[in-house]
Amino acid sequence: MAILELAIAFAVLAIVAGVLGAGGIAGMSMDIAKWLIIVFLVLAVVSYVI
Repeated sequence: MAILELAIAFAVLAIVAGVLGAGGIAGMSMDIAKWLIIVFLVLAVVSYVI
């Protein structure tokens, strides 16, 4: 559950940074959030299969 919470936190950070005009931080935060969501989904599928 912690990975999903971190992904949501980075997504919110990216939205806030984008609104405030910090494009570099917003892009980096969205990349991190994207990868955390992918890791969460892979682990969820592996956990479901096993």
